[in-house]
Amino acid sequence: MAFDELLGPAIYYAENGYAVSPVVGQSWRMFETLLAPHADSRRTLLVDGRAPKAGTVHRQPDLARSLKLIAQEGPAAFYNGAIAQEIVRFSRAHDGLLALEDFAAHRGEWVEPIATDYRGARVFELPPNGQGITALMTLNILEQFDVGSFPRLGADHLHYVIEAFKLANAEREQHVCDPKFHPVPVNDLLDKDFAHTQAARIDPKCAADYPVPARLRPHRNTVYLTVVDRDRNAVSLINSLYYPFGSLMVAGNTGITLQNRGAGFVLDRKHVNCIAPGKRPMHTIIPAMAYRGEELTLSFGVMGGEYQPMGHAYVLTNWLDYGLDLQEAIDAPRFLPGLGVVAAERSLPAESADALRRRGHVVVESDTALGGGQAILIDHRRGVLQAASDPRKDGCALGY
Repeated sequence: MAFDELLGPAIYYAENGYAVSPVVGQSWRMFETLLAPHADSRRTLLVDGRAPKAGTVHRQPDLARSLKLIAQEGPAAFYNGAIAQEIVRFSRAHDGLLALEDFAAHRGEWVEPIATDYRGARVFELPPNGQGITALMTLNILEQFDVGSFPRLGADHLHYVIEAFKLANAEREQHVCDPKFHPVPVNDLLDKDFAHTQAARIDPKCAADYPVPARLRPHRNTVYLTVVDRDRNAVSLINSLYYPFGSLMVAGNTGITLQNRGAGFVLDRKHVNCIAPGKRPMHTIIPAMAYRGEELTLSFGVMGGEYQPMGHAYVLTNWLDYGLDLQEAIDAPRFLPGLGVVAAERSLPAESADALRRRGHVVVESDTALGGGQAILIDHRRGVLQAASDPRKDGCALGY
């Protein structure tokens, strides 16, 4: 496919406008005061200094021009041409560190996925520097328990999922980084014996104190989509600026909003994830797939920054342990442990939240929905596809 065909729809909507949906409009409104101080962001993303309202049409002519240039000249327009030059000029004008050499040296990578087996499914994630390994570690720990025997959304179910994720997340914080700069012990982290020792750390009646220490020793807005074609080829794709509107800064006249993935670094010089030139930070976005034997069964992803590995493990255990269909597995009330509390959606049963508190969890109501998921199940026996789309976000399931 030619670049002009590939980018044609995006160019059309950037140039002619797109309707602002309620979900996007609400997020836009929350960030208008943060966008306003930046001249290029204000000119590109605000209308008379305000976020465009839901139901209105918004245009981005600068972005359309950048996309047209890429369509005409290919990737070189971005990595070696006028777009790179303008982004670097903007970066230097705002005390940034980007250089033309950074753009010219960039290459996409073809990587081997990492995987674990859970309840008859082989779950694949991207390797570090991504956090997909956190979801796999969570599943490995949950595999040590008969999760499906617990009443769904009851205290035992929620407690074990929360504690398993806390243990996995502690290892993520300790070990996940750019493997070009420091080796990540992937095999050790995914070892089933290690999962067994991790599971033994869970007190069935009491929440672990925060922060949870790592046990293996060393030797944020997102868009997800998945597509399956008639030949059962599948794409699991996720894209993100990290925080809503990323860095909040549009790079000059390019119309391109710069991301803030550098927030994934730490500043401790002794830490494996410390910032360094040419280094990638620990990355949150994680598309995934699951197989049964040699057949792809599920192409899925859950948006939501830090929530994503919890979302993957939670959707899979809803599906595999409790027999929910995909839409039910995605719709189920969500919760996320972090920074000493468990943020829970208001749909979580109150009696379950109270039971968690009795076990020492500090449960607070989340002020926003947690994440958003999309999934396609391939039923090879019946020859049909089943899809689910999260009502927490814009999106839909389509077949044609």
